[in-house]
Amino acid sequence: MSVSPPTAVLVHSPFLGPASLRPLADALGARGCPALLLDLRVTVNAAPVTQRLIGVFADAVEDSLVQGPLVLVGHSGAGPLLPGLADSLERDVTGLVLLDSVLPTPGRAWRDTAPPELTAHLRKISGDGRLPRWDRWFDTDPMAELVADAALREQIVDEAPEVPLAFLKEARPSAAWSGHSGYVQLSDHYSADADEAERAGYRVERLAGDHLWPATHPAEVADALLRVLPAG
Repeated sequence: MSVSPPTAVLVHSPFLGPASLRPLADALGARGCPALLLDLRVTVNAAPVTQRLIGVFADAVEDSLVQGPLVLVGHSGAGPLLPGLADSLERDVTGLVLLDSVLPTPGRAWRDTAPPELTAHLRKISGDGRLPRWDRWFDTDPMAELVADAALREQIVDEAPEVPLAFLKEARPSAAWSGHSGYVQLSDHYSADADEAERAGYRVERLAGDHLWPATHPAEVADALLRVLPAG
């Protein structure tokens, strides 16, 4: 008897929106893996961001009426939140997969795992208690290089929120996770995190791409993601 694959619940970075993962959702569906793409942008409008995000996430999964087991897939800043998101569900979560992300650090904040110079830089360029959009964190806008398709690039940029600066010091959920874990490295920036995941027993796949490959190279990312999912 064939076993249906779990539904991949795609969680976008708090600093981006669902457009950054929509092509990946389509690629997974084309491979027979059902995908649920959530829009959690409303959660980052005000602090406490993490608490609001977890509440809206749980409600959105419940309202989706998706049946069967779930695998939570978190991109970038969503990755460390996955244990807390899994803990918020009264559902069968069979695995967590991180895409180009630091590993979960229960009880610690974003600023605790980021380079101090980056945290200082973000404080400097923030205004009215809000971070600038992600594409404005850098001296040179990276979007034209990362996303060649102008329409897709516009969607991703338009969705990127100005997150409250307070989010950087909010403690991540204290929930732990002891189940199946996977990691897909997309860019060189996260090679050390992929190494750490491998040492921790994660199933790891490495791609020679960049941070926005779920949007621009969804087929390659979908294939890698399927290789790290728990066995049916």
